[in-house]
Amino acid sequence: MVTSQPDAGTIRDIVRSRYSEAANAVLQGSGQASCCSSSAESSCCGPAGEVSPIVIGNYDPSVQAELPAQAVLASLGCGNPVALAALEPGQVVLDLGSGGGIDVLLSARRVSPGGFAYGLDMTDAMLELAEKNKAASGIENASFLKGEIEAIPLPDASVDVIISNCVINLSADKDAVFREALRVLKPGGLFAVSDIVVQGEMDAQLRQDMESWAGCVAGALEENDYLTRLATVGFVDASIEVTKTYDADDLGCGCGDGGSVGDGRVVSGFVRARKQ
Repeated sequence: MVTSQPDAGTIRDIVRSRYSEAANAVLQGSGQASCCSSSAESSCCGPAGEVSPIVIGNYDPSVQAELPAQAVLASLGCGNPVALAALEPGQVVLDLGSGGGIDVLLSARRVSPGGFAYGLDMTDAMLELAEKNKAASGIENASFLKGEIEAIPLPDASVDVIISNCVINLSADKDAVFREALRVLKPGGLFAVSDIVVQGEMDAQLRQDMESWAGCVAGALEENDYLTRLATVGFVDASIEVTKTYDADDLGCGCGDGGSVGDGRVVSGFVRARKQ
């Protein structure tokens, strides 16, 4: 069954509010960030007060040790795109929805010497936290930009690799994200993102749940739809590699029949595509 999603403005406001709350929790020393509302008894981020299984175990402890503690605490991704993108010295990297900056800082180190890493985020509190983490890390070949991933504030053909970590699924206009990604990539450039993907049909109630939009679940594309959309805007060689699979208990959703996501399953996937 196909249902209409909430309007784009509502989705953007909910996402900005939740991620501002998450960033402020870290800035104020309250501990691990969560994309869930602090007032919610339960959401698709997991039960209130608990860290979602979606964000657990994505980074090796040795990788976390490279970074400021607040960068690790603010990580709300569903994978480690830096490890899977095979970055090389001299490349320019852009992280869509960079949050507290963990993937930007990791990327900056991987592309040094001669390379540069940009982070793009629409949330002031996350940008404040990212700048604080950058200063603490001592990394100089990185910059954080304010803006929306549907309208990237960079020139055409200026980036070698685009990464993102569980953010594109939050957008209400994913086709715009893909078009902008293609625009800013150089010829031969790589789209290499971790994202939440649905295999099969998602429960209609879950699609409408605002808390689960903020928690990276309801906005997820079905995997074949994801690949088709990438091809339609002009990407080639698109593929999705499943990196983690979630059941109803992992998602913590009180939707559908006992937390069912319908006839499908929710996974973390590493999405690759290339600009010709």
